[in-house]
Amino acid sequence: MKAKRNINNIARTAGVPKQNMQQFISDSPWSGTDLISVLQQDISAHPQFESESVLLIDESADEKTGEHSAGAGRQHNGRLGKIEMSQVGVFLSLTNNGYHNWIDGELYFPEKWFTPAYADKRKQIGLPKERTFATKLELAWQMTQRAYENGVSFCAVDFDTLYGRSGQLRDAFDQAGFEYYADVPHNTQVYLTPPRIFHPLTKRGTPSKNHEVIGVAYTVAALHTQAQIEWEQITLRPNERGMLCARFGRCRVWTVRSDGSLRQEWLLIRQAKQKTTYSLSNATEDTSLFTMAQRKSQRYFIERSNQDAKSEFGWDEFQAIKYKAWQHHLALTIMANWFITETRLEWAHKYERDPDLLEKYETDVLPTLSVANVRELLRATLPLPQLSPQQAAELVIKHLDNRTRSRKSRLRKALSP
Repeated sequence: MKAKRNINNIARTAGVPKQNMQQFISDSPWSGTDLISVLQQDISAHPQFESESVLLIDESADEKTGEHSAGAGRQHNGRLGKIEMSQVGVFLSLTNNGYHNWIDGELYFPEKWFTPAYADKRKQIGLPKERTFATKLELAWQMTQRAYENGVSFCAVDFDTLYGRSGQLRDAFDQAGFEYYADVPHNTQVYLTPPRIFHPLTKRGTPSKNHEVIGVAYTVAALHTQAQIEWEQITLRPNERGMLCARFGRCRVWTVRSDGSLRQEWLLIRQAKQKTTYSLSNATEDTSLFTMAQRKSQRYFIERSNQDAKSEFGWDEFQAIKYKAWQHHLALTIMANWFITETRLEWAHKYERDPDLLEKYETDVLPTLSVANVRELLRATLPLPQLSPQQAAELVIKHLDNRTRSRKSRLRKALSP
């Protein structure tokens, strides 16, 4: 569509009454979560995602003009890099060998949305009574459990520092048997040898509830020169600039839980150009550094999933205010994403590359179809309807009529006592 992809423009383009489209998105009883469940089963059954897929967790924010939309509030917007009136979702993406697809999402509601002062707002947006406050970390954990129980196969889970710094979340993944790669801040404290934990005696002679740690602590950023670090230059995958390479180092470290118990993890360090990142992982001791490097470096693809959702699927052009509308929009976005991904996979299988092209272009890798490529092909096979002069005139008249009625309504409200 050339026009903005909001409900009214979609209805007009599809030849559906505006009220029908509004009802379908905002109020119709069809279940977005049920559709997502079916899509997850379809995606996980595809040979591309049957094994060695990596599950990715990330959040994405969209700027809003007011607090009318479900979950909207002044909160951190990573896209803008500041606190702004926004709507924030936590999303799961599944990736394997360069192919990636959103598979779930949850709308985050700031805690104030569950206070008595927001009772009317909760009613207006149709928030289910059983929905209670949940942190972004809790939403991520719930979605991961849901995907696993629905048969989604993944060998590891990747997440950034917002989630990775939580030892409680890492413990939950570990206890569930999920291999994780959790980015942590550069000042995260770790120990190269197990520290001693003790509880000092209080004045009454009883052990204190608060523990103390005896041992040499290091920040992860200070460990580059330690002899224990195993370093290797690793080629990860082809990209637009050639081959993506990075220097990886790892060593076993100990971290201290809030209750004073110890956990042993891998510290994985990735150096690429001027950027260094640090991750903690519960990968087994016999996991190779190359395997860990490959699994840790998949986080790039959820950034691609988020970007595709907004630029290609119209995710950020969403304007409805109800919670059910958000869920419906998510389900339809995941379905559109899967249609494109499946098309790319089918074409890669059906149309084998001519090996002579590598010699012709003097390159080592040929690109695959992008989401934008498939959309361009769809424009040719499914052309948008062209308005006649009469239809265009009627559309303009309707637009002017709506603006006039809106102004009349606002003036009436302004003059009312």
